Amino acid sequence: MKFVFLPLVFVCGSAAYQGDQKDAALLPDGPGKAAVIKMCIDCHDTGNFRKARLNAEEWTDSVADMMQRGAQGTPAEVDAVVAYLDKFFGKGAPVRINTAPFAEIRVVLGFSVAEVRALVEYREKNGPFKTIEDLAKVPGLDAGKLGAAKAKIVL
Repeated sequence: MKFVFLPLVFVCGSAAYQGDQKDAALLPDGPGKAAVIKMCIDCHDTGNFRKARLNAEEWTDSVADMMQRGAQGTPAEVDAVVAYLDKFFGKGAPVRINTAPFAEIRVVLGFSVAEVRALVEYREKNGPFKTIEDLAKVPGLDAGKLGAAKAKIVL
C-alpha cells in the first residue's frame, strides 16, 4: 500500500476560514470596518479581537503579526484596522450588548457562562435591549455583576 502525504497549507482567503459575514455585519460601523472585514474576517471570526481589549501599540503588534502570517492589506488599510480595533475594542472600550458575541460578554464583563447564556437567549427571544435597565429583566443575571458592569455597556 502506498501512502501519499500532502502538506496542509494555511492560506487566508477563499480557501480558508470564509469568515461569517453575519458576524462581520454585527461589527460597529465606523472608519476602518471595511478594512477589518477584508483583512481579518477571511481567516478568523470577530471573537478573536472582540474580547482582546488591547491598546493601540498592542493592536499594531497584533496586526503586524497577522501580516506576517499572510493577511493582505495596504499600509493605509493596516492603519485603518489598528485605529478601528483601538476605538471599538481597545482597553476601556464598552461592550455593545445588542451585538456582542458570547465570548466578548463573558471575558469583558466577567459574567458566568450561565449568565451570558441567559442574556444571549433573552436577547434572541426578545430583540435588542432598548435601555441598560432592560438587562435587569434577564432571568439569572446577577444584579451585583450587572451593576458593576453597567459602565462598560452600551446599546
